Amino acid sequence: MLIFLSEKCVPSQPPMDPLLQLVSLQKASGCWDLAPALATALGKTSKEVEELKPALVNQEVWATILSLIWLHGFKIDVQEEWELLAMKAVSWLRAQNASCVKECVEAGNALLGCKVQKEALGL
Repeated sequence: MLIFLSEKCVPSQPPMDPLLQLVSLQKASGCWDLAPALATALGKTSKEVEELKPALVNQEVWATILSLIWLHGFKIDVQEEWELLAMKAVSWLRAQNASCVKECVEAGNALLGCKVQKEALGL
């Protein structure tokens, strides 16, 4: 498909696959930032993602748990494509010693419409 702008022919960019988008947003440390691009990859708005974040939860912890829930809830059929990055994310989460993991998983499931158990995430 081509889009014509001021008589210039510019190929339009197809929307990025949400899985590829999510993968590209993971930081080298293993976590994700709570950013508009992450909300888009999860199929949510930034407002929706931020409103359900449990109080006093680090934004990176929340974003990383949401990402893991999304992977397990929506992309389990291609787990071999993302299992290593999920392991890295779980290692990062464990190193954070976050005390609110259960609460975050419950809130994340509510936000994303999933029923992923904390243990299934490796937490």
